[in-house]
Amino acid sequence: MKHLIAPSILAADFANLQRDIEMINNSDADWFHIDVMDGVFVPNISFGMPVISAIKKHAKKTLDVHLMIVNPNQFIKTFKQVGADVLTVHYEACPHLHRTIQAIKNEDMLAGVSLNPHTPIAVLEDVIRDIDVVLLMSVNPGFGGQSFIENTYKKVIQLRDLIDKSGSKTLIEIDGGVNSVTGKKLIAAGADVLVAGSYVFKSDNPTKTIKELKNL
Repeated sequence: MKHLIAPSILAADFANLQRDIEMINNSDADWFHIDVMDGVFVPNISFGMPVISAIKKHAKKTLDVHLMIVNPNQFIKTFKQVGADVLTVHYEACPHLHRTIQAIKNEDMLAGVSLNPHTPIAVLEDVIRDIDVVLLMSVNPGFGGQSFIENTYKKVIQLRDLIDKSGSKTLIEIDGGVNSVTGKKLIAAGADVLVAGSYVFKSDNPTKTIKELKNL
């Protein structure tokens, strides 16, 4: 499978959001990556339901919604209603992770689980066959534009090994500090989906940057 590119809307120009959505629609990107933050699980606040609904009206590609919030279970049905296709929760925020994964699947969404940089791959051993996407944070969650954490390459290799040995079809997604250099190494290590925010939206030609990432 050719790797997927998921531009992160957190880095878009909020005053020209429809313009940036149309840019992604017309680019080689595969998914829209939408970060939802509550100011509790991470030290920042971002999109709420009305904004996601508005994005869904114009987006022509998969909505990949990443919840960086406490108590994600209470909002699973709501995120389905506003248009999420992939819903990712944090391992660190889910004391009953298997139940949460099943609840997401019951709403006909792909179920994702995200790991913070300090969380080892081994915590997913018992649920890897139930997960559609594992999102590895390659920066500390909460803010865009951070430096890539080099240990991520090792985690991708470990996760690819776990997926292959378990016979799972889980996709490996990476979020944080992705550019043409880190992206190439991540794909070589086994990554399937690259999330890119600042690198895309702060470039002189976002459409061209997306194309370059897709062709790595």
